[in-house]
Amino acid sequence: MKKRIYTEKKGIFDVESSKVFEEIKSVVPSVKSVKVYNIYDVFGLSEEEFSKVVGNIFADPVVDILHHSNPAKNLHFATEFLPGQYDQRADSAEQCIALLTKNDDAKVRSGKLIEIDGVSETDLVRIKDLLINKVESQEKDLSVLEIPAEETPSEVPVYEGFNAYNSEELERFYNAHGFAFGLDDLAYIQEYFKSENRNPTETELKVLDTYWSDHCRHTTFETELTDIQFEGQFKATLEKIFADYLEKRKFLGREHKPISLMDLATVCARYFHKTGKLENLVVSDEINACTIEIEAEFDGKKEPWYLLFKNETHNHPTEIEPFGGASTCLGGAIRDPLSGRSFVYQAMRLSGAADVLEPIENTLPGKLPQRTITKQAANGYSSYGNQIGLATTQVSEIYDEDYKAKRMEVGFVVGAVPVDWVKREKPQEGDSVIILGGATGRDGVGGATGSSKEQDETSIHTLSTEVQKGNAVEERKIQRLFRNPEVTKLIKKSNDFGAGGVSVAIGEIAESLEINLDVLPLKYEGLNGTELAISESQERMAVVIDARDKEKFIQFCEAENIRAVEVAKVTDSGRMQMFWKGNKIVDLSRAFLDTNGCSKSQNAKVSHLQEVKDETIAFNEENFP
Repeated sequence: MKKRIYTEKKGIFDVESSKVFEEIKSVVPSVKSVKVYNIYDVFGLSEEEFSKVVGNIFADPVVDILHHSNPAKNLHFATEFLPGQYDQRADSAEQCIALLTKNDDAKVRSGKLIEIDGVSETDLVRIKDLLINKVESQEKDLSVLEIPAEETPSEVPVYEGFNAYNSEELERFYNAHGFAFGLDDLAYIQEYFKSENRNPTETELKVLDTYWSDHCRHTTFETELTDIQFEGQFKATLEKIFADYLEKRKFLGREHKPISLMDLATVCARYFHKTGKLENLVVSDEINACTIEIEAEFDGKKEPWYLLFKNETHNHPTEIEPFGGASTCLGGAIRDPLSGRSFVYQAMRLSGAADVLEPIENTLPGKLPQRTITKQAANGYSSYGNQIGLATTQVSEIYDEDYKAKRMEVGFVVGAVPVDWVKREKPQEGDSVIILGGATGRDGVGGATGSSKEQDETSIHTLSTEVQKGNAVEERKIQRLFRNPEVTKLIKKSNDFGAGGVSVAIGEIAESLEINLDVLPLKYEGLNGTELAISESQERMAVVIDARDKEKFIQFCEAENIRAVEVAKVTDSGRMQMFWKGNKIVDLSRAFLDTNGCSKSQNAKVSHLQEVKDETIAFNEENFP
């Protein structure tokens, strides 16, 4: 059986229609009224089951009006998420149906019907452009009531002849595939596969593109700076600062290391740590968030705790899909200290936008209007925070015309955990790697490489799979799980799933791995091995467990309604290997992976700093003797 129903909110409860009316009025002042309906396409229920759920799940008779046919009388259109985008409304409905009917096979797709009075057909085109973000949504065809046919996953190709390419052929191959790494990296990869006596698979090149991306490996910040020069009004002061930096490098024994923005940014922390001013800094190979050890006081009694800090930028995702970008900014920031077994209890949000009151027609080509980005980003961030239960105690948005070129979206979080709840051990051969949390879909495929590339006016139309959708309820389950010390003490090492998906989250967790992509829980069928390897679906965590504790850990997960499966084994091969449908689609040496590609270098000249004419606010040079 398949059914389509529509629901609308009654009177004062219809807040969404009022908000959409105001949005449309800013573009089409003649609009008289707007009505927004929720659409539910329901499949796989009997008539009896449908009658049972329709008034209990899809409509509340106190606040909703239920329609079994299209209720619109005026001009209207419908929207829905693109296939592959996470639909929280449909997911929640399916879970409720399963609880109420014991039918786990029911499927739901949701959408919106928008009815508008007082506009023309020409106006309707402008309104659709305003309300439909083609990165995540599309216009829904109301004449169709079908579940999209399940795709058959394509085979992972081997790039035959790759090793034989000359420089011109290699450049054509590079341009055709849109890699985030450089052409020099591709030549380096070619030399590696020549030494392996085989051609690469599609998955291997995509994994390397992701693993070595600027997003994952900070390629720009790690670029070696050479021939560094200073000029302008502050030349003498800057040279003193730079000389102080060189002295600190010498003291730390880092003179052999390349000078880079990363080294400049971290040298003071290294210096303070070595001179005993950061004795409480926790250093390990599992640091996903800055961790310090503190004494926490409870009823006059002091206990050792870890305090964890993290900030995360989501400028690119929020620019192209504001709600999802801002919500996963917070969700991703939470998962970093969460992987350190801490409970995240406080947050802060800092964002930057241009003029949110500018006319829609002044929007830059290929960009969303500033008001759309700002409003939807605020909704996305607050939606995630409210669902997971996190207090954001500082919210600030900066308005400057320079943010018109690129949105700023930064989330900050802090968490804490008792020291004796955390065990950190080096993974050993035979250990189990378990993935827990959300299922895997196409959402976020290419997100790490996408945010590492230069964006242009076509980006908004081509990046739909790079956008992640958050599921705060799933992440809250993981938070609850990690509040149990019996669970956290089983974990040798943990890594959250963010940029790069399996290839990075599991690829980083141990030096040698055999990864079985066939066991990954899926949102839907049709994903091939490459997509499984690099999908950035949210709310997932990887943990290393002693093989003897595997079943016990999975039982703890199931008690919190969290899916958990063993996805990999730690080996002693010195290689990261991935298997899919009986084929080895990735087989890369750890030594090669850890090179992070070709080293980059760049001359640096610090110049054209803004002149300070008022001497009372000039640099205080006595701070740099």
